[in-house]
Amino acid sequence: MSGLSATIVLEDAPRCPIARVSDEAETTVDSVARSSNPTPDTSAVEEFTIDAEESTGFDAEDNSLEMTTVSETERTETYRFARGFDDPCPCEVIEEDGTPVSSIRAVDGALFLTIRAIDVDSMSAIIHRLRDRFDGVRLHELVQVGDESAADPVLVDRAQLTDRQRDVLETAFEMGYFDYPKGANASEVASALDISRSTVTEHLATAQTKVLERLLESQIG
Repeated sequence: MSGLSATIVLEDAPRCPIARVSDEAETTVDSVARSSNPTPDTSAVEEFTIDAEESTGFDAEDNSLEMTTVSETERTETYRFARGFDDPCPCEVIEEDGTPVSSIRAVDGALFLTIRAIDVDSMSAIIHRLRDRFDGVRLHELVQVGDESAADPVLVDRAQLTDRQRDVLETAFEMGYFDYPKGANASEVASALDISRSTVTEHLATAQTKVLERLLESQIG
């Protein structure tokens, strides 16, 4: 059975304590533990660890995040904080349909969330929910995975595309441009992006060519 693994990025997540710490400390936060999601009567508790030698400009006792120092060594510092029911959390939005967040990482204020979904529709629904609640949401990496005997994963490197090409490609995909029968045509995609139809078709052609070249290279190489 095959599925999808994706890393979704929230470019600017100032209300996420972990993202804020990565920005203030100028370091990567990639060791995160979470308790169950909060309820109206209880709080969620999260812990994270940062590299004490690399972090700068962060003091858990001198910020508005109300964090508790759990442990300190020469190399690492671990902090804990509580989050209330009313605090918007991207991880909880993802988990609304039962999809767990398998990895949480923050770099320079951006939040990187890795998830696994059964199919494209499930992945698309998750991204839609995030975009309804947060700004700066984009798909960073997408890998198809399956049984080890039949797996042939291909990494989609977004850096191969320009920002505009990625925007057009993602919008077209989400609107059903690639579905059969089509959920939207090029004119409808153009209207959603407020650009011309010819610009949409040009960007789609270029983006698809780059993605297909990557796919064929992986199969040949």
